[in-house]
Amino acid sequence: MVRRAAGTAGGTGRGGGAGRVKAARRPEVRLPALEAYGGGGLEPDGDYDGLDIRDEDFTGADGAGARFMDCALTGCALDEADLPHARILDSVLTAPRGVGTNLAESTLRDVEVRDARLGGTQLHGAVLERVVFRGGKIDYLNLRKAKLRDVVFEGCVLAEPDFGGALLERVEFVDCTLKAVDLTAAVLKDVDLRGAASLEIARGVDRLSGAVISTAQLLDLAPVLAGELGIRVED
Repeated sequence: MVRRAAGTAGGTGRGGGAGRVKAARRPEVRLPALEAYGGGGLEPDGDYDGLDIRDEDFTGADGAGARFMDCALTGCALDEADLPHARILDSVLTAPRGVGTNLAESTLRDVEVRDARLGGTQLHGAVLERVVFRGGKIDYLNLRKAKLRDVVFEGCVLAEPDFGGALLERVEFVDCTLKAVDLTAAVLKDVDLRGAASLEIARGVDRLSGAVISTAQLLDLAPVLAGELGIRVED
């Protein structure tokens, strides 16, 4: 069960009026009474509804097309877990960990991800709507050609995230460290980067149209922008 929440990162001052960035709508997940997960691993096209799943090792599991609804997943290992086309709805994932988790072309809607420790997670072609990533560190996140709408990255570290060809609409980065971001061919609309603690764009700086950055960030990005525009700077 989830209650939709209006964006809180700037109120009407940032969301209202022409030329102002619209704040992301955040989910407020309210889980019902949950049933303890009985184990047994994941199954392709499995249906997991209203479960409390704790400290399970899903390393190498095949859960293609699985559906998680009103679930709490806490401390689960997802190394090389194969979950393409999965649907994670109205759920909370706390401290997920793993390398090479495959969530390609999956759907995440009204989801909170807390304190993730992930590497090489495949979310290319995925659809993320009203999702919050809070805390943790995610390396080499693959979001190529994904669709992100009302997504917030808060207090986390994203090392070399790949947004190539992705659509980002009402996406916020709050107190995040962004390292070597790839925005090649991405389309941005109402993307707020002002709250990022650190912003480093490796590729695709020309795709920043549709984003808002701070004056300090503009100064930091000046060498990259000059290079993109072919401007030679000499003293």
